[in-house]
Amino acid sequence: MATPTSTTSTAPESPIPRRAGLVFHRGRWIDGWNAEDPVQWQDQGRAIAKRNLGWSVFAEFLGFVVWQLWSIVVVMLPAAGFDITSAQQFWLISVASLVGATLRFPYTFMVARFGGRNWTMISAGLLLIPAILLGIVVQNPETPYPVLLLVAGLGGLGGGNFASSMANITFFFPQREKGWALGLNAAGGNVGAAIAQLIVPIAVTLGAVGTLNLEYAGFIWVPLILISIWGAWRFMDNLSTARSDVAGAAAALREPHLWIMALLYIGTFGSFIGFASVFPKLIADQFPTFSTFQVGGASLSLAFLGALVGSLTRPYGGRLADRFGGARMTVASFTAMIAATLAVVLTLPLASFWVFLACFLALFSATGIANGATYRMIPSIFAARGAATAAEWTTRGREAAPPGRGVTRAGGEHAVGAQRKGAAALGIISALGAYGGFVVPQVLNLSQQATGAYTVAFTGFIGVYAALGVLTAVVYLVPRASLAGRIV
Repeated sequence: MATPTSTTSTAPESPIPRRAGLVFHRGRWIDGWNAEDPVQWQDQGRAIAKRNLGWSVFAEFLGFVVWQLWSIVVVMLPAAGFDITSAQQFWLISVASLVGATLRFPYTFMVARFGGRNWTMISAGLLLIPAILLGIVVQNPETPYPVLLLVAGLGGLGGGNFASSMANITFFFPQREKGWALGLNAAGGNVGAAIAQLIVPIAVTLGAVGTLNLEYAGFIWVPLILISIWGAWRFMDNLSTARSDVAGAAAALREPHLWIMALLYIGTFGSFIGFASVFPKLIADQFPTFSTFQVGGASLSLAFLGALVGSLTRPYGGRLADRFGGARMTVASFTAMIAATLAVVLTLPLASFWVFLACFLALFSATGIANGATYRMIPSIFAARGAATAAEWTTRGREAAPPGRGVTRAGGEHAVGAQRKGAAALGIISALGAYGGFVVPQVLNLSQQATGAYTVAFTGFIGVYAALGVLTAVVYLVPRASLAGRIV
């Protein structure tokens, strides 16, 4: 370990005993971090955590931007001279979600392996690959489709950033402030999808006369990515106390509630990211004259409103879940998603773009609230599982406890184990939920290929939302001994 370059100053006398101070090493490594120590947190911890959070949000924002670039680029390919079918467009849209969801699993453990600052620099640097390659391949309409598919898939590198960013920030904040910090980090990332869909149409048409500067869709983000790398290098930190809980993750995978919540999160977050990525194409297919609007010398697409609304409503889902209960709000959200999707189906024959847009914005609002509410359920469920297990140990009596342990100690250890599983489950469920971003566009693709319309797909989504709402109500709105008799 390198020689410390500085240490914290001596704190003023306090009734709360001061623990070991922070020690700073070369490479911006910090020893002795303990966000739960109130003196350390007030002295230096809060400022350090907020600084790391700010640059983490910026890097994750750019990750979502890169992840969603092809969602808007694909609808412009025909105008740029590319001979590409609708089915091929759907694959270009969805393959990034498939790759991004898969990368979330290894990315979860990279912070502990390399350090939060170091991995933020690496993961941000990796974003240069899909951004630059996109700018290159779209300049030539003769680019083979497999090459386009490969470059679109590399956009999934941005989707993996969410997992490592969330894992990193959770180490910096005390338990009482994790919800706020993680919510801000998630919302900041989600907004990237909306910004990409807002900026790209403007960038590729501004100053272009009778053509598209489609390469700008990738190149314009390169300076911002470089800034994020520099910012991580200059201002972020690595915590030597950050450790991956592999055992907790393995235990979480054996928990049935993890898989139930993964299904629910596919229905909520999967719907959000899936519809966000496919919304520009849906508008172009159903209302081509409204695909873009001319504003001065540039074009503007209103598709960004869907991702924006879904991102902004997500924090309210968590807040409403705190007040009314996560399961109740999740059921209410699925009900709203059913109503909004049904409205889309019923109003499509009207051929009114503004009605279509209003129905979809309602759907995005519902998915945003559902995201926050469902994610809030996860720690509550595992806390209830811990309480139930602890109570079970108590009722078994001392003879049921392991030798040398009291009943209270044994039950307490199981409660702590449930907390570890809950923390690990958050990352696993977020990864599984992202697969919805692949499923939703592909279901719409199959519907269009089979029937020439999207009605069958939307009807299927209504059935899935109804089933998931019933599942939520049956499992989590009915008191059960396995959940300590709690309604989640």
